Amino acid sequence: MNIVIGNMHLDLGAGRRGVDMGPSAIHLAGLKQELEALGHNVHHTFAITVPSQEMSSYGDPHARYLPEIVRVCSDLADHVEQELEAGNFPIVLGGDHSVAIGTISGLARYWRKRGKRVGVLWVDAHTDMNTPDSSPSGNIHGMPLAVLLGHGAKELVAIAGSQPALDPRDVCVIGARDVDATEKALVKETGVRVYSMSELDERGTAVCVNEALSRVTTGTAGVHLSFDLDGVDPQHAPGVGTAVPGGLSFRESHLICEKTAATGKLLGAEMVELNPVIDSQNRTGKLAVWLLTSALGKTIL
Repeated sequence: MNIVIGNMHLDLGAGRRGVDMGPSAIHLAGLKQELEALGHNVHHTFAITVPSQEMSSYGDPHARYLPEIVRVCSDLADHVEQELEAGNFPIVLGGDHSVAIGTISGLARYWRKRGKRVGVLWVDAHTDMNTPDSSPSGNIHGMPLAVLLGHGAKELVAIAGSQPALDPRDVCVIGARDVDATEKALVKETGVRVYSMSELDERGTAVCVNEALSRVTTGTAGVHLSFDLDGVDPQHAPGVGTAVPGGLSFRESHLICEKTAATGKLLGAEMVELNPVIDSQNRTGKLAVWLLTSALGKTIL
């Protein structure tokens, strides 16, 4: 497989500085070498220039740094679409989770031309379905899934083209445990399938992941894995932008990635919200590499 890696040094969507250094931490943990050890070819790496918070005005308090995030995500969508056209497999490293607007919009545009939809497995402690009208913080990293489903800032929704990037029936959220009261109505209205940590505990992670993957690969071109590292419990992933206790275990996190790989239908992957400033000896960077290699085919035997 020819892989292209996109470094998104973006923290404008987050409420805490530091996730802009996430891609560097993942590379430092040996991503390229580990992918090549699996037999993949890392064709090239690209990065999109992102202005720093110090050089920008946050503007609308309900959608902070909106113009800058629109530009960055538009550029990323163009890059992803072009790489797919060239036959490359995109891995995007964040940065905050607003980068998913660019990654998935690019995927959706590419596959829409071929008459197909994109399925998404969204691993996250949060559902990321706020809008400027509902967000308690105005931080856009809490809005990307809503945007991709056609809700929220029209400038961001439009990056996917003439229609929203995603259909709710093609999306599953895994590991949710911190959902804002203000966004619950939209989650229920859209019908996106959310597997909370409580459901994973009760029914078993393997059962839920099998069910989720069946849903997102039925009638679609395949599945994109959007993995927010705050989905993992902080004891395993201490260096994340918005840590929430009670998350996925080390093995559950790998299981999700291994089962995604086993479908043979992975279209792209992104790993986001790594904050090296609050990490310990790059533990979370190393975890990101392990999870990505699991998603790209690494197995125990």
